[in-house]
Parts: sequence; C-alpha cells; structure tokens
Amino acid sequence: MLIQRRHQKIIEEAPSPAVGPELRARLGEAALQLARALGYRSAGTVEFLVDEAAQPGGEAGEAGAVFWFLEVNTRLQVEHPVTEAVVRVAGQALDLVREQLRVAMGEPLGYGQGDVSLDGHAVEARLYAEDPGNEFLPATGPVLAWEPAPAPVVRYDSGIETGSVVGVEFDPMLAKVIAHAPTRREAALRLALALERSRVQGLVTNRDFLVATLREPAFLDGDTTTDFIDRVQPPRRRQLTPEQLCTAAFAAALWQQGENRRAARELRSLPSGWRNSKMPAERLDLAAGETELLVRYQARRDGGFALCCGEHESVATRVATRPDGVDVVLDGRRVSASVLRAGARYLVHGPDGDVELVAKPRFPDPRSELPSGGLQSPMPGRVLEVRAAAGDRVQKGQVLVVMEAMKMEHHLAAATDGVVAAVHVAVDDQVDGGAVLLVVDAEG
Repeated sequence: MLIQRRHQKIIEEAPSPAVGPELRARLGEAALQLARALGYRSAGTVEFLVDEAAQPGGEAGEAGAVFWFLEVNTRLQVEHPVTEAVVRVAGQALDLVREQLRVAMGEPLGYGQGDVSLDGHAVEARLYAEDPGNEFLPATGPVLAWEPAPAPVVRYDSGIETGSVVGVEFDPMLAKVIAHAPTRREAALRLALALERSRVQGLVTNRDFLVATLREPAFLDGDTTTDFIDRVQPPRRRQLTPEQLCTAAFAAALWQQGENRRAARELRSLPSGWRNSKMPAERLDLAAGETELLVRYQARRDGGFALCCGEHESVATRVATRPDGVDVVLDGRRVSASVLRAGARYLVHGPDGDVELVAKPRFPDPRSELPSGGLQSPMPGRVLEVRAAAGDRVQKGQVLVVMEAMKMEHHLAAATDGVVAAVHVAVDDQVDGGAVLLVVDAEG
C-alpha cells in the first residue's frame, strides 16, 4: 500500500491494510505464474493495482477484489525495508539483499514458503528535497544539518550527511525512514515522531508534509488509495503558533548575543548585555516566512534576560550558550535548542522541531529587485526550449520556457498577458535558481 505524488511513491507500508490472507494468496499466485511464464530465476518485485472496492468497507471485499498487473522489477525496490521489517523466516529477520546475492550465485533458498511469517507492521517514508507547497517541485542546495533523531528508534537509510550538496543531476530523495511496531497505527505515529524530531536543515524538504500525512485520520484509518493526496489534502506546510515562533526567535536572539560576546575584542570579561547606564533593549528583526518577528532582549541583574516578541513577553534565566546552540530556562520551562547561522538565516532545532528564521536587512538590497514581469527559473537546470522571442505577444498561462532539472521537465508560463520585452536564455543554457529567463511587459 502506498501514498504517491506525481505517480511516485512517498509512503509505503507492509502489510497492506487492504490485503488480507485470501487476497494476498491470490496476488502471490499471480506473481508466481508470471515468473514461471518468464522463466525468471532471481529476486524481484511484481506489482499490481487493487480496485478501491477491496478497501476496508468496500463493496467487493477480498473474495471479489479485482486487481491488475502493473509491472515487474527485476531487482529490489526502494520499499524493500518494509518487507524486511515484517517478514520472519523461522523466526529470524529476512535480509533481502543477501538473498538476492545468493540467488545470483546460483544458491537455492534455504527456506520454504511455510517458514515465512509476518510480524507486526512497517511504514516507510521517503524524505525528499522538494517543496510540497509548490506542487512538490524538487529543491536544491546544501544540507547544512542532518541529525537523525535518536528516539524513537527507527531505521534510517540515508544518502546524505551534514555538508552534502543536493544538485540537479540526481533524484532528490535524501533518505528512507522506516518504523516497525506491533500495529499499523503505532508504526505510523512512531515514524511521524521520528521525522518530526530529526534535524534536516539548509534546503526545503517534504518532511513536514510526511508528518502531517502520517497523522492524518484518513491515513490512520487505512483509507490510502493512490489519489489520497488530492482527495484528502493533508497540510503541505507546518503552521507554527505565535508562541512556538517566538520560542525559536528567543533561542536565536540569545544564541546570537552569546556569539557576539565570544567575538568581542574588548572587555570580554563583562557579562553579556552589561551597560553602565539605562539603554534601550537590544533588538533582532527576524522573519519566519511572511511572519515578522521583532525580538527585543535586555540583560537583568540576575544574569538572565527580559525578552519580548511582538506581544509575547518572557523571562530567560540560567542562560548558557555554546557555539552550536543554547540552553535556557524560559518562563520556568527548560528549553534546549541547536542554532546554526548561514548568512542571514538562523536554523533553529528545538522543542518544536526545525524552524528557519531570516534576519531582515537594515537596508534594501538593490541587487535583489526583480524586473517587473520577469520570469524566473525555479531551480538550477538546463533550458530545453524557448517558445517566445522579443516582441512576441503572449497570453497568461502560455508556456514560454521548458527546463529540465532533477529528472523532470518544468514548463514555465507567463503570469500575465503582455509582450516579451527581452529573452535572456537560449536552448542548452545552464541557469541558476532564481535567474531571470525573460521579461514580459504586462498589457495595461
């Protein structure tokens, strides 16, 4: 059973909630018949599509369920860990990679079908560098922090580490995360918690969308058809409360004042924030997406800080900063957060998971201004087609440029009716993310 977007799987599980013993036997026999007809002798995967009527509560049920052959993969699949997690052979865990290699060497299987049993339930999520809020468009960039959560215990099959760079040359999958538990609900919620607690920062990922999907009541009820995302519409972005945002902003501000103190060249022995006269509070202007967060902080005589974030006021005591984070008692509650600064970005990982904050510039940067009507590249990639020339009249929604990036074609369309004023790219050009490809003057 799977959840997919763009006809690609992002959540897989075993055993399927729509497949009971009778239907499983029918599917298995169909797969064996196909393998015999092909004379196939190796590890492999046979895939079928099962009619929605076989779902829990469906009209047909298992006995009358209709299924269709989809494809044969003469290899292990990305989702093979969920099979390994639930299958036992004579009470022992199954290693499918080992079995595939043994078969390739001409050795027979050391067990029969009667030795195979199922134990509990497993769910796997594919962690991708992509933006669910922008139609799951793949993302690129550096992995500034990758720290799998130590608890709850799950399996991480990762292709990244801190410092890795995700480019346009390969599929954007970063890791597979697999949870096993006695029941399906426990496995799904364990996986959601592990993903939520893991630290993956520096580029946009689908992690928050995966967490929301795994906790969606329809998913937990087993209502997981291939149109699940379009039909159920799980939240594509996490919405933090003002209090959660302010907690992250306080952590960033307290960490930054500690860094400023460590970097001081003069009077380093003085406590942070010390003044010999009454002065206004220090401030740090931040933004979390479209939400502005003005943080004010002022040192207190007891070594703590008075903090203000919008209308939210707090007192921080027992403040201990370190190069990679801060530990503080905030309004009587202990908060520990890792903080990483990358340019204007503060990447905070604390009690509410990953939060990215951006320091607002004191003065506007003229280089960041986009020409009116400019069509930008959503990511680095190669230009496949340019379908307009300077002087052409175009309509809103008309595809003007086709790009290739991360194994996908991207059709970029005009945002308004108008006339093409300038074209800045040609076929086969390699462009950076955010590059202006052409400019359309809107019709007034």
